[in-house]
Amino acid sequence: VGDSSVLTCLIKGQVSMLTWTITPKVGDPCTLVYRINTNMTDRTNCSDNISWTFRAGLAPALEIRQVKIAQEGNYLCKVASTDGNFCRTYHLTMLAPPRLSLYCDEQDSPMCEAVAGKLPAQLSWVPGSSSTAEEKHQNNRIVTVLSKFTACSTNVTSVTTCMVSHTAGNWSQSIAC
Repeated sequence: VGDSSVLTCLIKGQVSMLTWTITPKVGDPCTLVYRINTNMTDRTNCSDNISWTFRAGLAPALEIRQVKIAQEGNYLCKVASTDGNFCRTYHLTMLAPPRLSLYCDEQDSPMCEAVAGKLPAQLSWVPGSSSTAEEKHQNNRIVTVLSKFTACSTNVTSVTTCMVSHTAGNWSQSIAC
């Protein structure tokens, strides 16, 4: 989410036309067409951050600037050329890093939240803890994960650290309750 992505087609032979058909999980489909012989482009129902990108020596590609969660879905490229017709499909899945929130609850126990991540984060504690994480699911696979620190022994330091592991990165934060 927020990054840019460039998708390319398989090119064989002398290409006459490239077509991208985008079917998002939510919303209406979008189509982009590029006719090589006339150097004409056409677009139907596509958001402004989706467009062709032309680079010297490379085939035209589809560029998505500042990708949004709503653009998750299937991206199908069709190529018409002298060697035949070719297709390539991409399935675009978004990753959104969670926001880390660490605080002390009413009983003065450390609480760690990985808020609004797309896919769920894994939480762990230093020093070790016997706590389990609770997941709260929202739409579009957005998940908040909550964990309360539960000491494994009575010989625990006053500072605890919450470690967050996610496919979009890893973070940690410490607190003394």
